[in-house]
Amino acid sequence: MGISFDTLADMLAHGFDTVIDVRSPAEFAEDHVPGAINLPALSNAERAEVGTIYVQDDPFKARKIGAALVAKNVAAHLEGPLAQKDGGWKPLVYCWRGGQRSGSFASILSQIGWRAGVISGGYQAFRRHVHSFLYDLPLSLNLYLLDGNTGTGKTDILHRLATLGVQVIDLEGMANHRGSLLGDYPDGQPAQKGFETALACALARLDPTRPVLVEAESSKIGARIIPPSLWTAMKSAPRIEIDATLDARALYLEQAYGDLNEDTKRFAEKLEVLRRHRGAKADEWLEMLNAGQTNALARTLMQDHYDPSYRSSRARHEPVIKKRFTVSSLQDTDRQSIANQIADWLP
Repeated sequence: MGISFDTLADMLAHGFDTVIDVRSPAEFAEDHVPGAINLPALSNAERAEVGTIYVQDDPFKARKIGAALVAKNVAAHLEGPLAQKDGGWKPLVYCWRGGQRSGSFASILSQIGWRAGVISGGYQAFRRHVHSFLYDLPLSLNLYLLDGNTGTGKTDILHRLATLGVQVIDLEGMANHRGSLLGDYPDGQPAQKGFETALACALARLDPTRPVLVEAESSKIGARIIPPSLWTAMKSAPRIEIDATLDARALYLEQAYGDLNEDTKRFAEKLEVLRRHRGAKADEWLEMLNAGQTNALARTLMQDHYDPSYRSSRARHEPVIKKRFTVSSLQDTDRQSIANQIADWLP
């Protein structure tokens, strides 16, 4: 019999030793329960084959072929990843709907003697909890935004605050993106569902009585959309602002975007995307890039693109600045000092 969880927090506190996602690798890659391992009952190709037979030929034939494939794959998992599990191991298994794949897998594990459970409703039940948490329920958080123009080291300072015991939400880390048109990474972003899972689970683990810091962002980080419950809270949250000189920001941005400075072809492609926003300015930026003038390029990008965009955004949201830290340098020790001061200031 399947195990039902009333809330996302209940599901995250499941109490089992291992969570096993038996869906195909493609399904797992899009999104999965945090901490789950993928032991597919059917591979991508096998799932497609069985599904085609079920729809186009004969459901009974599809189930028979599927059962044989599941048995073969479970045997391989038992001889491989699960070979060293002792008799007290307690796994929690799920598939797409908590149906045949997870039921078959868990049944075999139970016959061996392991106390295997199955998530009732499977991944879809988990996804409903995530969606409800982010789209239907208001967030009850003591939220502050960490604000400041591009190049003020906000993400780095946020990470330092986390090491000091401050509750933080690292949206750019979850989205695998630095939050600007130039800010993507070569390995790409997670799927929207995967981003939302990471976010919902992080939010569910927070203590609502303590302050929470999140970096000020637009409603999208790259291609990932900040869900409405958090975005609504962010728009009205008070802000802690870092105010740094243009020289300090240019130096920091030059260092922070070192991967782009080293890959001039990729950087040039990003600058071309900005042409539709800043027109002929893109030609100046490309000339600076080709000449290796990375510090000057960082300065003009902030002056002519990022700072105007920030001013426009702030004008729309009428932010309330609760605390401002004005600095002339953003070296490592300066960023640590800012983090220490913020941690001391927070109520």
